[in-house]
Amino acid sequence: MTDSPVHLAGKRSREAAVARDKDAWLAVFADDAIVEDPIGPSHFDPEGKGHRGKEAIAAFFDMAIAPSELTFNFEKTYQCGNEEANVGNIVIKAAGYEVTAEGVFTYRVNDAGEIVALRAYWELDQAAASARKL
Repeated sequence: MTDSPVHLAGKRSREAAVARDKDAWLAVFADDAIVEDPIGPSHFDPEGKGHRGKEAIAAFFDMAIAPSELTFNFEKTYQCGNEEANVGNIVIKAAGYEVTAEGVFTYRVNDAGEIVALRAYWELDQAAASARKL
């Protein structure tokens, strides 16, 4: 359902990320939301605990989204209640390279339609192997 609160919130999140509009992106999240992109330890999140709360999510934006050109290619979407899972890839262009992160990208919203969890299931090694110089 493309008019469901979770689908609309995910769409707003992606549009703001593509536009590199930090204020619009942060506005989609609940105050106590968590972003795990990718889930587990990474260069964005060495401890693998995720980025919880707007201040931490803003810092993630500055590290991961602001310096990147993003393209979202979702082939399938599954909705269950207030959650949505998207299967496909995100193409990331940054620092003279293009990387494709293939995986499952999920959103969960609260009753107000705010994202409370954005979780990205993609493998760092696989994405790194896809890197090509621009």
